[in-house]
Amino acid sequence: MIEQADLLFEIGTEELPPKALRSLGEALTREFVEGLDKMGLGHGTAHGYASPRRLGVLIEACARRQADLEIERRGPAVAAAFDADGLPTKAAVGFARSCGTQVSILDRVSTEKGEWLVFRDRERGRPASEILPEIASQSLDRLPVPKRMRWGDLESQFVRPVHWLVFLHGGEVIRCRLMDVEAGRMTHGHRFHHPGGIWIPAPSEYPSILKDSGRVVADFSARRARIVADVRQVAESLGGRADLDDALLDEVCGLVEWPVAIAGSFEERFLEVPHEALILTMKQHQKYFPVLDGNGRLMSHFVTVANIDSPHPELIREGNERVVRPRLADAMFFWRQDGRKRLEERVDALRKLVFQHKLGTMYDKSVRVASLAGLVARKLGGDEALAARAGMLSRCDLMTEMVYELPEMQGIMGRYLALRDGEAEELAQAMDEFYMPRFAGDRLPHTLTGLAIALADRLDSLVGIFGVGERPSGDKDPFALRRAAIGALRILIERDLALDLKGLLSRASVALGDRADADAPTQVYEFMLERLRGYFTDRGVAPDVFDAVAEVRPGSPADIDKRIKAVTAFRSLPEAEGLAASNKRIRNILRKSGESYPRTPDKDLLSKDAEISLASAIALVRPRVAPLLAAGKYDEVLSTLASLSQPVDRFFEEVMVMCDDPSVRANRLSLLASLGALFMGVADIARLQWG
Repeated sequence: MIEQADLLFEIGTEELPPKALRSLGEALTREFVEGLDKMGLGHGTAHGYASPRRLGVLIEACARRQADLEIERRGPAVAAAFDADGLPTKAAVGFARSCGTQVSILDRVSTEKGEWLVFRDRERGRPASEILPEIASQSLDRLPVPKRMRWGDLESQFVRPVHWLVFLHGGEVIRCRLMDVEAGRMTHGHRFHHPGGIWIPAPSEYPSILKDSGRVVADFSARRARIVADVRQVAESLGGRADLDDALLDEVCGLVEWPVAIAGSFEERFLEVPHEALILTMKQHQKYFPVLDGNGRLMSHFVTVANIDSPHPELIREGNERVVRPRLADAMFFWRQDGRKRLEERVDALRKLVFQHKLGTMYDKSVRVASLAGLVARKLGGDEALAARAGMLSRCDLMTEMVYELPEMQGIMGRYLALRDGEAEELAQAMDEFYMPRFAGDRLPHTLTGLAIALADRLDSLVGIFGVGERPSGDKDPFALRRAAIGALRILIERDLALDLKGLLSRASVALGDRADADAPTQVYEFMLERLRGYFTDRGVAPDVFDAVAEVRPGSPADIDKRIKAVTAFRSLPEAEGLAASNKRIRNILRKSGESYPRTPDKDLLSKDAEISLASAIALVRPRVAPLLAAGKYDEVLSTLASLSQPVDRFFEEVMVMCDDPSVRANRLSLLASLGALFMGVADIARLQWG
């Protein structure tokens, strides 16, 4: 039984980047565990630690040494290892020498193929004290640090200067030097509460000693949970609830080792400013948690998290209130200044803002978007004129001081200014919806006008950028066309918009004129199909189901969604596998024949019962299928076509398609083509796979 003991590794640094702290801590734990596994050091549960001044990992029950390794090497066959006199041959001697032994020491092993020389040995496992420094060094080297730094005149490089190193296995120090620091058992507590060293007697006592003596909550998750609980409590004491943004929580957790939540306030007069701007200001610049009332409206309070348990918290509160006031005053100034001009008065200013040098200015783009949005709105039953006006005003808030200072306010600022200008409420809402969805999983536009301009803008960008030869390649996508494509597809599918995507892409191309390549709509359609493949894969759709539908190149993504649901349901029918195989056979026969055949089969040339039966079944089904196809009831189409299973099977069993009579052969090819065409009205089911 190999002896085990808890293992502790901690590297102490200057303050680490707060936004990266969580990932750094998780990466160190992951790399350390992988290193132990790779080197054959058994261990128990791993616990990661990450605070602004330290990264650490505690491994329970880590082996003191590697397990012994049984070595077995097979050499030459015995028949080739000894000559007629029983003396070792060169093969045997050479094998023994390579194993560091003599022929007389080698064992023999018998198999079905004969008897062989074999070398057996036991390689003793290395002590953990020899291996652990290698694992630690490699783990630090593999951390996701985009840019490393040097400090002083040292050669070591890390994300921040390193000041101490703790490396304990049980009660023993792992002697090594990493980052130009000797390993020991002395950590350090909170920079202000306990700046001195802290002796760690055993790894298991590390988190409790740091918390009790050093005033450091080293566990990132525990510290984050404490921040959440304390901030909520303070916000509730103010009569509201805290806006607990996950990204902000992680960042604040990366800034403090001993979190203390403190309430703060600002003058109510600032609440005349759009609340989104105030919230952004508090979150981005000050790392405050805004406080909202029961209706989700911003209150004149916030919660900050200090990194010190001060005997005078009121001084921290006053300091934070004093710092935030100028920020809020700036936001109020921008809001009032921007209100002096109507949105429509900013349209001409868009002529100075270049969209893409070959595609013109933002003014030119707005004109194109307005035209296409009007068309989309008309097709959706919306207000064409309102959508066109919304398209022209959609980018005007880019010319405001507020958006210049807070780019995240684009769209939001447009909505507020449109309402201030007295524009229609739907148009104002569309100014914000214009940017939706902003990210994966974001909500979609709700109004018809918002849907129209959001879709029109994305399609114009896709066709335009593709049209000037700047399509995305590799990880380069400066115009975020992948995101634009997914956004447009989500709008079309999840809002169930029966719009012809190919037609809209063509209209976008016409608006661009000779600025863009005429083949751009086709390129964009194929590009969007690829994005659509990923979209449906994420939703659990089988790749072969998507390929079956994509093969018929439907014009509407919403229509593709309906077909995919129908094909998925069809696939579960007992007749599905046989019909898919038959369709594949039909395709192969038609392709290999290389012959022409009439559009419709001639009844007079049908002679065998099986082909007469199939033709009758097709004639019976076709009029039932046609209205279902027109209505987009693809599940009913396929369930109806499933009734053809028996006559199709019988046809292939009893009828020779490629017979000698050319007219009969052509007639049978026509019959098969008409059968395949029925299924291709929904999807190419020959692409479906089983097994």
